[in-house]
Amino acid sequence: MRILLVEDDAILADALSRALVQSAYAVDVVSDGAQADHVLALDIYDLAILDIGLPGLSGLDLLRRLRARKSALPVLMLTAFDTLADRVRGLDLGADDYLAKPFDLPELEARVRALIRRASSNPTPSLMHGKLRLDTAGRRVYYDEQPVDLSAREFAVLELLLLREGRVVSKEHMVNHLYGWGDEVGANAIEVYIYRIRKKLEGRGFEIRTVRGMGYLLERDGGPG
Repeated sequence: MRILLVEDDAILADALSRALVQSAYAVDVVSDGAQADHVLALDIYDLAILDIGLPGLSGLDLLRRLRARKSALPVLMLTAFDTLADRVRGLDLGADDYLAKPFDLPELEARVRALIRRASSNPTPSLMHGKLRLDTAGRRVYYDEQPVDLSAREFAVLELLLLREGRVVSKEHMVNHLYGWGDEVGANAIEVYIYRIRKKLEGRGFEIRTVRGMGYLLERDGGPG
């Protein structure tokens, strides 16, 4: 999942970015509202985290412009001014959640997971496919309740396929949602991750189909497996 973090405090932005990357998210960081507005109009994200007090263009004005473009992108607002008026204004403009500074990283990460689940119409912290269970909170994968060792990037690829179960996911779509600006993307990176996931789940009735010229497909789960 790919996140845009808009925060002008460089130390806080670096800490948040590092924490989210460790949880297998791809994160792009922007420090002013005008640049963020330009990025949001062009790039694809699964979530935006916006500070209210931004230079150039405030977080609230940025949110207003985003919603004026009919974007349904989930937005988590951050603010150092935790007043009722600020919260009401942000929510009325289309924010999905609100977090006041200072906050603990685990709470931010929990809110991020909840917003992404809500956007994908998955109400629980687990994604299920037969005997396979992907725990979005613990960032772990289990088959028949036995742990499956996946790297952070393999986890992210599998999560994307499970969230789009029954639909073909193109390589371009995967790259757009799994890599940030500074990430190096090898020519066969997606194929390598798919191969590794298949090997680790081999013989367990879990199949990721290659749809030639289109991408990858995880068929809808027909039962407990």
